[in-house]
Formats: sequence, structure tokens, C-alpha cells
Amino acid sequence: MSRTLHAVVLPPGPLLARRLEAALDGSGPAICPLSPALPEPALRAVLDALAPAAVETPDGTAARESGRPTDAAVLIATSGSTGRPKIVELSAEALRFSANATLHRVGAAPGDRWLCCLPTDHIAGIQVLTRSVVAGTTPIIQERFSPAEALASGAQHISVVPTQLRRMLDHDLSVFSSILLGGAAAPPDLLASARAAGARVLTTYGMSETCGGCVYDGVPLDGVSAAVGDDGRIRLAGPVLFGGYRLRPDLTAGVLDGDWFVTSDLGVIEKGTLRIRGRADDVINTGGEKVVAGEVEHLLRSHPAVQDVVVVGRPDQEWGELVTAVVVGSVTLGELRDHVRATLPAHAAPRALELVPEIPLLPSGKPDRVRLRRPL
Repeated sequence: MSRTLHAVVLPPGPLLARRLEAALDGSGPAICPLSPALPEPALRAVLDALAPAAVETPDGTAARESGRPTDAAVLIATSGSTGRPKIVELSAEALRFSANATLHRVGAAPGDRWLCCLPTDHIAGIQVLTRSVVAGTTPIIQERFSPAEALASGAQHISVVPTQLRRMLDHDLSVFSSILLGGAAAPPDLLASARAAGARVLTTYGMSETCGGCVYDGVPLDGVSAAVGDDGRIRLAGPVLFGGYRLRPDLTAGVLDGDWFVTSDLGVIEKGTLRIRGRADDVINTGGEKVVAGEVEHLLRSHPAVQDVVVVGRPDQEWGELVTAVVVGSVTLGELRDHVRATLPAHAAPRALELVPEIPLLPSGKPDRVRLRRPL
């Protein structure tokens, strides 16, 4: 079904929720939610790639020339920091399937409410709202995250990134029936502390192309399949998959292999559980050896003095790329190297350490790896 597309540059709130509901049931145009905080150049770049028929803001709706229709219900613009923005097209059927599968997996009871405290221009925030639509409940929307307000909101379910969960650790987290944790790898100490505080935490893996999280605690949602190809990349299939990249059939063809979406992540399946090794494009080439940054991060998170960590490759004349650990905590480079070399080959051990008060994050809650790769 060909539909009119609107870019909705709206803050999280009831108006956006109504636009989403109308997009899902077909009574309104398809929507692409965009952050009102986008700088003007970035907004122009997204709108050029999106080609909407109109742009909605709190001040009203402005028509645009050369709008192109879509077969999707909701479109999500992915990061354009490395080039032209990619815009993921999602059908109402895919979004609803994902929402229903999540409600079933977390055991949501009739009337249970969701707290939305994630950016609604990202799939994680939109899916919190979609679950509320599917469940027939009104979402509780928090434009700026506040641990105290989140805990007192009365919501039974919440979706957060690790930084948000860490800020709630001093409270009784059993007030939530479930806490979905995604956006970045979860440090083991964070999971242990949260569960000690009464939390029922489910770690999630997915992306915009899969309507958000589609693998919970390493196990795909009902109806979703996960596999690992010969190249080590994770493949996902099922009714949650996107319809394609907006006006970019070339990009779409490059990531689909039959019924499978080929991700940019490396993984292994161990005893039926999917384990994420790291991103294929985060592999560090150091001295002719290849290091999967995600595997080193996973190991370093088990060090008792490491609160949070990101491993990146920084340019180096001798090594090509220098395995660099950016760490929140109090630890020495020698301690980190010994910790890694006890499990992984010596070339995987960090050769540089930067201690920081916190890891810089993107609005989605993921580490800002582009920034972290820059030399000091």
C-alpha cells in the first residue's frame, strides 16, 4: 500500500504517540520521527534522503515539494555521521509482531504500562510506544530521564541503556516487572548489581532493521531466527525484518541474503545461545594481527577495577592501529594486559590506556566510537 510520508520533528509526548498510532492503524500518514534537537544541516541532510510530503513540528505542518510515497508505516533514520543517512522502512505488521513477541517474552499482564525514557527518533523509543499501542495502554513518557521519577512512575516495564540502569542502582528495582537493557554491551558488574537490587533484567540485541531488540538474553523472540554465517557475521530472519532502506535498493540488496538480514556484528552460538563478539567494522588491525574489539571489551569488563570500558583502534605509525582501552575505573595498563593475556593471544592485550570519568555516548546510548578512535 503506497502511503504519504510525514517527517515528524516532535519531542516525546502525546502528540507523537497519536501520530504513531495513526501510522500503525493506517488512519494517518506514515511517519519518520526526528529529534527537534537536530542541527539544521543534519536535519536538511535527513530530509533530503527521506523525501517526505510534509514536515510536522509543534508549530504546524509544512508541505514539501517532490515528496515520495512509501509502503512502510514507520521509518527510522540511522546515523549519518559517516555519510548519507540511511533510512530504515518498517511495516506496521513487523512492528506489531515485534511488540507482541516482546510482550509475550516479558510476561506482560493486561493493563501493564511501559515507561518511555529513550529517544523516540530511535527504534528503541518507538518500540516502547508501539508496545503500549499493541497492549492497549497509555505509555508514560519521560522526555528527560530521572531515576527517581522513573521509579515512582507506576510503570511495570521499562527499556533503558546501561548508563540509565547504573543511575538507578541505589533503589529497589523490583518495582519493575521487567527491565529491557540494550544499546550497548552490559558490564557484568552492572547486571549483578541490578539483580541484587531486585531487578529482572533482560539483555536485548537488535537494530532498526529488526524493529529493535529481537534476541533477549541470547535467545531469539518467538518467530525470529538467528544464525552465524561462514564469515562470522550474525544473520537474522523473521517477521520483524525491515522492508528496505528508503530509496536505496542498492544498500538493501547488500544486506539481504534470501530471507536473512546479514548484520555487521560478529557472533557465535553456544548451546543454543547467541553471543555477540563485536562489530565486524570494529576489528582492529594491529601489527598484522586482527583483534575483535568486542571480545577484548567483554573480557575487560570482568576485571574488578573496571566499571565501564570501550576498546578501539587508534592510528599508530608502528602498529598501524594501537589497541586502546578507554576505561572508567582505577586500573593500570599492566593489570589490563595481564588480565587479557590470561585468556586471549598477546596481540589482543591493550597497548594504551585512557582513564575517563565516563564513556562518551551517542543519543541512542551507544558509545561514540568515532570520537573515541581519535588520538589524544
